[in-house]
Amino acid sequence: MTTSEFSNQLIGLEEKLNHFALRLTADKDDAKDLLQDTYLKALANREHFEDATNLKAWTYTIMKNTFINNYRRTSRQNTIFDSTKDLFFLSQNKDTFNIEPDSVYREKEINRMIEQLDGELKVPFKMHMQGYKYKEIAEILGLKIGTIKSRIFFTRKKLAENLRDYC
Repeated sequence: MTTSEFSNQLIGLEEKLNHFALRLTADKDDAKDLLQDTYLKALANREHFEDATNLKAWTYTIMKNTFINNYRRTSRQNTIFDSTKDLFFLSQNKDTFNIEPDSVYREKEINRMIEQLDGELKVPFKMHMQGYKYKEIAEILGLKIGTIKSRIFFTRKKLAENLRDYC
């Protein structure tokens, strides 16, 4: 297939590729950008296309992979790396640090309610809130994992009931 035949067939797929891009991005401008990126990659990698294969499938694959790579790139840009012991990845909204007075009051009220819990409920719940896994809590407290799970579940349920006015 000559370069002009390749280009003509690629242009003939524009409507279908545009529809596919719109389904992937759900935004007209992003779909146009994705279509343009796809065309650019297809033309730049024309020598990798084998004549006896399906051009439509080849370009759809380029588009899908481009969309996935762009999505991963933007996800990584919105992820903050926390260098704590367990190396968690945290996605935080830019508005995270805008603390409002009523949220401070709610937090104090929630902590007050947690402190009022019985020790057998409070200790596993606070450990879970600090990031301990169920298994770790069970080992530290010398209890069965099912007991830990049920205590944390019942604590959540009790707190939700007592704090329903604050949520």
